[in-house]
Amino acid sequence: MNGPALPSRPAAFPANWPVRIAYAGLLVYTLYVCSILDVSLARLISGLDHAAKLFGRMFPPNSAPDKLSLIADGMIESIQIAVLSTFLGTLLSLPLGLAAARNLVPLWLASAARMVIAVCRSFHPIIISILFVKAVGFGALAGMLALVISSMGFVSKLFAEILEEISLKQIEAIRATGASFTNVLIFAVVPQVIGRFIGLSVYQFDSNLRNSTMVGIVGGGGIGAALFTAYQRFDYDVVLTILLIIIALIILCEVASSRIRLVTQ
Repeated sequence: MNGPALPSRPAAFPANWPVRIAYAGLLVYTLYVCSILDVSLARLISGLDHAAKLFGRMFPPNSAPDKLSLIADGMIESIQIAVLSTFLGTLLSLPLGLAAARNLVPLWLASAARMVIAVCRSFHPIIISILFVKAVGFGALAGMLALVISSMGFVSKLFAEILEEISLKQIEAIRATGASFTNVLIFAVVPQVIGRFIGLSVYQFDSNLRNSTMVGIVGGGGIGAALFTAYQRFDYDVVLTILLIIIALIILCEVASSRIRLVTQ
């Protein structure tokens, strides 16, 4: 008895022409953008030679006591900026994120809060720092205020999303007892989000520590000011020393933040 006939070849998948056309269009547009932005292999090759000369002038790092003292002062100021901006930014993000949670507040309030969050997230910390430098002058205050605004935009958005993912059963149970809105937040909302909020705050501190270097370049205080000054003076060995210290500090903070996140989970 003969078995069922097997197909002579596997059935081919139908060609997805819209996807192929989209990829082809993306490739054509990429080539066009490279042509108008003067992106070429020759520039990349010449850039490698310039980079080699730059790194050659950076080594060895400058470890002179006067330079290290200046760098230490800048790093301490950057840490202070990061701590203050994280504390104030996350503190202000609590009511803003709560007001943006559509499952806890009226829709009109959530829409208004999300508009404020969108404004805070619309600009890079460097741009905000430039505005504050013009408003309050050069120094750590401008950088701290810029990072507070940046922290509010990031933390409040994620905090609102965390609040919208919580279980409503606990909220309904607390409300059934006749508890006020404040008691509902304390006994039903906070226990569900406190661990994730702490982890989010630790991550924001790590981000603010990195951004404090950038805002210092435009006058926001911290180690960025020392880095920009060393670059302008062609003290590339000092630049390398600052970069190595920044990398070591960021790695240390990353290890510490990972430990904190594991504890709070």
